[in-house]
Amino acid sequence: MSTDLSGKSPAELRALFRSGELSIPTAGLCPGHLQGNLVILPRRYADDFLTFMKQNPKPCPILEVFDRGSPVSVKMAPGADITTDISLYRIYRKGELVEEVKDVSHMWNPDMVGFLIGCSLTFEDKLVAAGIRLKHYELQTRVPMFDTNIACKPAGIFHGNYVVSMRPVKKDKVDLAVSITGAMEYAHGAPVQIGDPAAIGIKDVMHPDYGDPLEIAPDEVPVFWACGVTPQAVAMQAKPDLMISHSPGYMLICDVKSSEL
Repeated sequence: MSTDLSGKSPAELRALFRSGELSIPTAGLCPGHLQGNLVILPRRYADDFLTFMKQNPKPCPILEVFDRGSPVSVKMAPGADITTDISLYRIYRKGELVEEVKDVSHMWNPDMVGFLIGCSLTFEDKLVAAGIRLKHYELQTRVPMFDTNIACKPAGIFHGNYVVSMRPVKKDKVDLAVSITGAMEYAHGAPVQIGDPAAIGIKDVMHPDYGDPLEIAPDEVPVFWACGVTPQAVAMQAKPDLMISHSPGYMLICDVKSSEL
């Protein structure tokens, strides 16, 4: 993160994203504030997708639902527009990624429903404050994310497996990391796996399905948290006619702080 962004508020950063002046991963930005994953779907898919999230709160903690015909937040980031205030979006048609863009406002219509979903980037500032090193901060890269064999509970057309994010953690800090994140269910809570990628179907921890790889030192273990890219991956399998999402690592920065929850 550039030092000239360290004092920016969520609203100031969202304005930079909206103008197109800035498009960067949001890890480390606005520490203490919630960050959110995004899925936008046509209304005909919305009930099943909401049910899916309610049945799978670990990978899909619901922060806000945009179901009144407007893309403007009233709860997590009042006044923020989910179609312009994320710096990079993905557009999927029938499950296929067709484009990455900085603005999807031209695609929004009153028949769309948006879902803002909790993100593990929210708890990272607390890990750092506790002395837990986060390598992707130092490298200014995205956290690595992986498809797994952990099954979600299906709902309607939506079914599939968890996506997880991974952070190498010093062996003597793992219990601390579990304790800190376990209290933050709105940001996926405690890890779902520690130290054994193969146990959740990950063949090569150096080749993530999303994000960027991170080396794991001999005194570290890979720690895996449920990830808000899960509903994006599930929707890709369901192949709706249209789905809009954030690009992994590029989140909506909310005004609400984790301390308020």
